[in-house]
Amino acid sequence: MTDRTSDRVALDRRTYLQATGAAALGAAGLAGCVGRATGTLATQVTDQPADIGDFESLVVTVEGFWLGPEGAEPDDDEDTAGNETDTDGGGDDADSADSDDGSADSGNETDAGDETDGEEDAGREYFEFDEPQEADLVELQNGETKLIDERELQTGEYPYLQLDVSSADGTLTDGSDATVDLPGNAPLKFNEAFEIRENARTTFTADFAPVLRGNGRYLLRPVPSGIEVEYEESTDSEGDESSGDNETDGS
Repeated sequence: MTDRTSDRVALDRRTYLQATGAAALGAAGLAGCVGRATGTLATQVTDQPADIGDFESLVVTVEGFWLGPEGAEPDDDEDTAGNETDTDGGGDDADSADSDDGSADSGNETDAGDETDGEEDAGREYFEFDEPQEADLVELQNGETKLIDERELQTGEYPYLQLDVSSADGTLTDGSDATVDLPGNAPLKFNEAFEIRENARTTFTADFAPVLRGNGRYLLRPVPSGIEVEYEESTDSEGDESSGDNETDGS
């Protein structure tokens, strides 16, 4: 009778090596996902003139922000035009879209925003601040900005940034309270594509302003033409000597 013990031992050894090899490859792939490179995103806000001259103060409260789905294409010009801020007091579309009963005030709540944005925003990601951030737009004129958040994020390309503004409390120059509506069907969405780059700091400046409407109320709107995106290499990254001046994207 032939002794096949050595054959079984060899077969078991090959099976063991194949199994451990596959496990090692799987672990390496997982480690590659977990160890994805990161960069810094700094979010600032600023204010275009528009009708800010009517205000003694206009304090907006920002709870967090959404990032558009990574790798998605930015909205086309037609969609972007819907967020444009007119400095002539706003268009009829804005007045007809919101009723005078203040129903637009709830339009920027997190749940409502999820419902109104549609399928194109299904992959967006929300980042809530540890504490709500306040900014007085009256103090953010003439190029002044306020940093409201800075955090490490995974590298990638993003089509927009959208602010989660929960309230806007205004006082007019005559001391009376102003009614400032938050946009409902057109949330504070800033359609400017940008990148999170490895070992770099991306600064996204969101520009928005109050616009006086025909019914005596004000509407807070984004200003696409004022959005700025800046990239600055980290001081500890390689090749600082060849990076040159900061690169700036935006209009």
